[in-house]
Amino acid sequence: MTVQHDLAACRLCAQRFAATATAHEPRPLVWFQASARLLIASQAPGARAHASGRPFEDASGTRLRDWMGVGREAFYDRGRVAIVPMGFCFPGYDAQGSDLPPPPICAATWRARVLADLPAVRLTLVVGGAAMAWHLGRGPVAGRVAAWRQCVADGVFPLPHPSWRNTGWLRRNPWFQADLVPELRAAVAGVLAE
Repeated sequence: MTVQHDLAACRLCAQRFAATATAHEPRPLVWFQASARLLIASQAPGARAHASGRPFEDASGTRLRDWMGVGREAFYDRGRVAIVPMGFCFPGYDAQGSDLPPPPICAATWRARVLADLPAVRLTLVVGGAAMAWHLGRGPVAGRVAAWRQCVADGVFPLPHPSWRNTGWLRRNPWFQADLVPELRAAVAGVLAE
């Protein structure tokens, strides 16, 4: 058995998801192979990703691919790009329609095993607060992203979540698009060309 097979069969959160406003079944999105050179450490799949079976199958994915400077074909090439969220399933919505956070049991159960299965990773994009807390330690997301140059030497880019909710932050911080994005694109292109 492979970690991909075991993860795809996971039902640890079935009761938790059944109790959400969406009352959905688990559907772990397993999007990686051992040969991947680029790791996208993200939060959790959204409702569209859950429905399609593909991570970042929404406007957030479009924005993230733009930041990276890659098209859909390269982005979804599991042999080169591993998408490893903190929660592999869509966590659901609460009664007010807000996204629920990824269940901590998912990362506690799977993260170390999955990351150990990715020996070829050369570049890691840490996307959003939950992933930053795991990979970089606790701290404000804006501060982590602002200090991105300190992480690049270790092959890590801290990124805000590419959600529409962060559009205001992106407007207030034009250095992100002007300084970080070109460096990110160059790093991604270099790793994917290996």
